[in-house]
Amino acid sequence: MADFASQTDWFGAAIQQYGLLVLSMLGAGLLAGFVAGMFGIGGGFVVVPALAAVLSVLPHEGGDEHIMHVAIGTSLATIFFTSLRSVQAHAKRGAVDWSILKGWLPWVVGGVIGGVALTSFMDGSQLKIVFGLFLIPLGLQFVFQILGRKVKTEENMPKGPARAALGSGLGAFSSLLGIGGGTPAVLIMTMSGVNMHRAVATAAGFGTIIAVPGAIGSMIAGFGQSGLPAGSVGFVNVIALVSITAMSIWTAPLGAAAAHSLDPVKLKRVFGGYLLFTAVFMLKDLVPV
Repeated sequence: MADFASQTDWFGAAIQQYGLLVLSMLGAGLLAGFVAGMFGIGGGFVVVPALAAVLSVLPHEGGDEHIMHVAIGTSLATIFFTSLRSVQAHAKRGAVDWSILKGWLPWVVGGVIGGVALTSFMDGSQLKIVFGLFLIPLGLQFVFQILGRKVKTEENMPKGPARAALGSGLGAFSSLLGIGGGTPAVLIMTMSGVNMHRAVATAAGFGTIIAVPGAIGSMIAGFGQSGLPAGSVGFVNVIALVSITAMSIWTAPLGAAAAHSLDPVKLKRVFGGYLLFTAVFMLKDLVPV
């Protein structure tokens, strides 16, 4: 009887402690899926800051040392399902350029492996700084469309050494930040003359390519680490993964449909504002009070 009571108390405490995590990640999953389908990104710009914020207020033995590692690793794992659902929705419209994905795949995967290895040598505060600083130019690009005014009229995607360098850099930065690489991929493609709708659809495929080695590498890098949040396999938190994925797989097709029907300029500006707000949130601790 005492054992049953103790088990009941433990179960109740677990629900109370991780109810916030589940509910927050369900909401993050709704938004991440829609954003992934809309802009061809993996949703990491939503998942990473949301998961980092929630994990920081939950009690766990390891303090804040590995929070960003878990946020990034979990984000990469969710991106596989979100991007896969998104690219399927775009593929039904015939908008995915599979030849681009095939040509870039080996370079992107190599970059992801290097980025995961680099992440394991960085502490949480360094990762937060890198994430926040990287969001600023991306947010400004979405708001003001600085680079979008100079796109080429003829399609000419980088090849040879240029493709190798850009693909490796894309994979490394994406795994370092826990994102699907859709935003820089869209910029590369549109600046190379690829139609915007086709660029967004194809960018969703980059997320799937990045997510697999990124998530596996994060689990390996975090294996055996102490003080990780409950439900973590290495640097991937299964509780958050299931919660986010459960919602994102439903909203990704809605975002993909919206990408082909709504005003993309206004939506990009709103998303750019979100990125800038998130950058401020990530970097706020750097400013002395």
